[in-house]
Amino acid sequence: MANLTLHFLLIFLSFHCIFAIITESITSQTPNTTNFIVTSCKTTLYPTICVQSLSAYANTIQLNEQELAHAALSVSLSKAKIASTYISKLTRMRGLKPRELQASKDCSFNMNDCVYQLTRSIPELGQSGKLASRRDEFTWHVSNVQTWISAALTDQNTCLDMINNPSMDGKIKDSIRVRVAVASQVTSNALALVYQFAEKHL
Repeated sequence: MANLTLHFLLIFLSFHCIFAIITESITSQTPNTTNFIVTSCKTTLYPTICVQSLSAYANTIQLNEQELAHAALSVSLSKAKIASTYISKLTRMRGLKPRELQASKDCSFNMNDCVYQLTRSIPELGQSGKLASRRDEFTWHVSNVQTWISAALTDQNTCLDMINNPSMDGKIKDSIRVRVAVASQVTSNALALVYQFAEKHL
């Protein structure tokens, strides 16, 4: 019985030691990764939003510029999809005035294109990372990403311009603006981080 108790005690201590080592490893990496994200986000227009939106990806990002840009693009796409879906539902809402309906439809068209541009940017960024040692091909792929993210930003700004109409209901206008503005901010940050990634490899 004593031997059995000792056996279980040794197993418990072994697991405890392993857990302590893993925990210490994770803890030691977190400050470095956090500092990397904070420092990188200083190059963006919205650094606070940048850090807040990317902190959840810290374990994936580590100290990798491409993973940082990839995470930023993923956040951008997620927010753009939320805005696009919401505006699409608005176009089917009853009671809209003709001008409100048209503005909502035009805005929806632009946000759909925004989602498309961001969606194709993510795998293209992955291709550029694989070709970092081949400068011409790297430049081609990363340039595509920059162009498409810029197009997505233009779509978002165009949408905001379209709803900035005195004839639109204030609540509808605000509900669209807040969602598109959030998407625009994280997309701007993503573009800045892609440029930062590109500069490190050119």
